[in-house]
Amino acid sequence: MNTQKRVSVFALLGFIWCLAPQGRAAQTAAAPGAIVGLVTNSAQQPISHATITVIKVGSGAIRATICGTDGVYSFADLTPGTWSVTAEIEGAATVPTRTVEVVASKASRFDVVINAPEPPAAVATAAPSLPAIPAADASAALTFREKLMQVIPKALMPPRAIAGVDNDTPFAFGDFTWLNGSPRNKAPIYDTEFFTPDIRLDVHYMQDFNGPKDHTIVGSTESFRSGEFQVEQISLGGDFHYDNVRARILLMDGLFATTTPRNDASTAVGQWDLGNAYRYVSEANAGYHFDVNHGLNIDAGIFVSYIGLFSYYNFDNWTYQPSYVSSNTPWFFNGVRIQWFPTNKLKIEPWIINGWQSYARFNGHLGYGGQILWQPNETLKLVFNNYGVGNDNLGLPHTTRYHTDDSIEFKYFDNPGGLIFTKAAFSFTADAGCQSGGGLHCTGGANGSSFLGAMLYNRIWFDNDLIAVTVGGGVMNNPGRYLTLLPPINGATATTGTPYFTENPGQPAFQWDSTINLQYMPKQWITWWSELGFRHSSIPYFAGQGGVTPPGGNNGSAANFTCNSGATAGTADPTAAASACANQGGIWQPDLRTRQLIWSAGVLVKF
Repeated sequence: MNTQKRVSVFALLGFIWCLAPQGRAAQTAAAPGAIVGLVTNSAQQPISHATITVIKVGSGAIRATICGTDGVYSFADLTPGTWSVTAEIEGAATVPTRTVEVVASKASRFDVVINAPEPPAAVATAAPSLPAIPAADASAALTFREKLMQVIPKALMPPRAIAGVDNDTPFAFGDFTWLNGSPRNKAPIYDTEFFTPDIRLDVHYMQDFNGPKDHTIVGSTESFRSGEFQVEQISLGGDFHYDNVRARILLMDGLFATTTPRNDASTAVGQWDLGNAYRYVSEANAGYHFDVNHGLNIDAGIFVSYIGLFSYYNFDNWTYQPSYVSSNTPWFFNGVRIQWFPTNKLKIEPWIINGWQSYARFNGHLGYGGQILWQPNETLKLVFNNYGVGNDNLGLPHTTRYHTDDSIEFKYFDNPGGLIFTKAAFSFTADAGCQSGGGLHCTGGANGSSFLGAMLYNRIWFDNDLIAVTVGGGVMNNPGRYLTLLPPINGATATTGTPYFTENPGQPAFQWDSTINLQYMPKQWITWWSELGFRHSSIPYFAGQGGVTPPGGNNGSAANFTCNSGATAGTADPTAAASACANQGGIWQPDLRTRQLIWSAGVLVKF
């Protein structure tokens, strides 16, 4: 690396580090917020004169109040952050402590249910005063929530707050926002009985120190362009839920809208251009929730894949660029998903799908798979994914793919409110798979087609979760290269293939990587990050200075060799191509290297 590039890198990294103290000052100076709510008994009748106590997590600041005869209580001028809330009344059990996130210049709603005797009639009939509710509607037979519904449709009402620990909703008993692959938002900014929005934006700058002149980055699922600012993801949508009917829609634009269909070869099966039909859709599924055990959901559509531990959405992850195990395993499934929650700590999820990351079905069989997820407490996650049966190769109708993907995440240190170390956790994932039939087999050799990979990451949070540092990496061995991302040489896709990087049985592909990532998180909805990643391949794979674009640009014939004039040779046979290019300067060659060093930085937002 030359001196100028080294100085630029250190300067940018220093800028990210320097943000931390400024962020703390900004938080300190933030406008105050408030907590308001209603205290009722189990019959939803207002409870009077209950004592409500709030304590600021990390600082010990304490406030207390007594609710009025209408059960309404409020705290104003609270500093933004996490506050614990406890309610008690004489003759009743104290309500277990719950935490509420106070947001600057906003009132956070938190209702409390106390298991207390029914109040006197005068109290029970007293309605909380709300200017928007006409006095004529203050009927003694109506609860506070029913009065609100007279002026606000139920579908637009906020979800009912649950006092104490929620042991009914799956995985709601604890805080799992520390997990790799899960968003760290503790609660949505806006929510109703009908709709919970999901808005995401991902903008970054990448620098590949191989310096490809065509700015193309090879072998990544998150890094595509070098030396440029790019918008990776623009997504709008959310979850619809009413009367047990469910639907999720998340639209996708930005670089993801091009790169996702590009890596799905099933779009070459049949007609109707599925790549463009689904290009701007990341998730689109609908179904029904059955009140069985802790829930049974049956949904159909397009789902984000769980294989590889990392989420497809970068906001949810500990690092920006995941290791090969996540990069080269599916990003989505298209089919039917069944989620059964026998307990609030266990999920069993079968899949019936078109195939391995495929909009269409490649050959004669659908694919079958599933996940078992167990989170027994707030510190441990075990997840097991398995897939098989599907005929998942274009042009190989008798080939069957099998894959297992298993992960553990463990939080081994937790110090809420700590000024130096807040928490620490690690994740480990192991994958194994192969293809058999149609001339391929799992045991290696000339016709071997198999996959073996692993990745390990460790993350440490600092300064009350304001800053986090993650270090880790992984390794992948993929004889046959059936899961190795195809380099986009001359615009090649998974459908076209390229003679410059063949994927024949037995051909080796051994790769490893390491990453260090710094994240600065002043709010739960935004992450500023900086990352340095190194990747190595046993075969020439990454774009070098000469790039992977032919002279004059892509010529529309990615499946064939290209001449140095930029014209296609019209053939993928090297001997015939040499003859065709003899008068055009010979056969053009992309500049492929065995090493890649990338520095990157960006901002992630999720509402």
